[in-house]
Amino acid sequence: MGPLSDIRVLDLSRVLAGPICTQTLGDLGADIIKVERPGEGDITRKWGPPYLKDDNGKDTTESTYYLSANRNKRSVTIDFSKSEGQDLIRELLQHSDILVENFTTGTLDKYGLGYEALKEAFPNLIYCSITGFGHTGPEAHSPGYDFLIQGLSGMMSITGEPEGSPQKVGISIADISSGLYATIAILAALHHREKTGEGQFIDLSLLESQMSLLSFVGQAYLTSGIVPTRLGNEHPHIVPYGAFKAKDAHIIIAVGTDQQFEKLCTFAKVPELAKDPKFATNDGRVRHRKELLDLLNSITEKHSAEYWMTGLSGVDVPCGPVNNIDQALQHPQVAARHMIEKLSHPYVPGKDAEGLSMIASPLRFSKSVLKNKKSPPPLGEHTQNVLKEILDKTDEEIKSLRDGRII
Repeated sequence: MGPLSDIRVLDLSRVLAGPICTQTLGDLGADIIKVERPGEGDITRKWGPPYLKDDNGKDTTESTYYLSANRNKRSVTIDFSKSEGQDLIRELLQHSDILVENFTTGTLDKYGLGYEALKEAFPNLIYCSITGFGHTGPEAHSPGYDFLIQGLSGMMSITGEPEGSPQKVGISIADISSGLYATIAILAALHHREKTGEGQFIDLSLLESQMSLLSFVGQAYLTSGIVPTRLGNEHPHIVPYGAFKAKDAHIIIAVGTDQQFEKLCTFAKVPELAKDPKFATNDGRVRHRKELLDLLNSITEKHSAEYWMTGLSGVDVPCGPVNNIDQALQHPQVAARHMIEKLSHPYVPGKDAEGLSMIASPLRFSKSVLKNKKSPPPLGEHTQNVLKEILDKTDEEIKSLRDGRII
């Protein structure tokens, strides 16, 4: 049983930040009821190509973007813009521990589903609201988009080559980090409820999550007053620590100590560099960054990537490849840790009924076993099942809701 197998989450979120949070909770065993708009669903279902292909190689209606953040959930369609739909949400909340939503601040208040409207009726409810800017401040009602947040937070100003243009991170890092921070907050709120019996409101924003990821770069500015700049693949506080040109590819060399630098120089047959007062300590190497890196690149490009990776690893100097996604997903360590899992999916039955490959949860436990393995659901796949199982709705009642386009 997963550690959260006794927890139910009503998931009103869509796109990425909220779904990442609820997928993580689902991976941990929670029962995730994903509420989607009838006939449309999560907008990311249509964010393609690429799309999931069926057994005949044809595109389905499920984008790979949607698939990446919605496993271990049950999909229920409810139109909560209508009063009957709002009633269904409240009925489901009577059987839920957590509500997660990521609408713009104030949106759910219009439907009587904001925290203030619910907290008295559901005092044990943990209500997690993920917004672009939080529920207070001058931007509280502005919508949040990952790309805009990466720019606003300063993240893009430190990403990219020094002489190039600002760059966003290659994934939606603001959304994904917000989803993970939301998961942490929810787990803390569950612990608080266990001790006190009280639910509470979690106000989590993309901007603040992204600001927290500035980490040591942000702290460097707060301490020194010096505005950090783009360094490409270089590290602001450690040298040499970056990507270097070998004869046939780029490699990563990550020297973290003076002893490792000495070993690097010895293997590279330039031991004198480790004795040079300019380079003998990390402080000196940072101060003379360009001179040293120019020297090292002129040395590394004389030999193959394999030469450096094998040789440096053999003398305990961290060195590795710059893989593409295909190479990374096929790495032996990734396989050994079972990071690619096969899930059955109704659109892709396959000969063995396991046609969908997914990147697995990285969470590992010595006692708890994560067996909650469900592929991302087609739109509304579980509507009837959930309404019967949880709310004891009859076939006639469900038909009436369908006829009224509530579900």
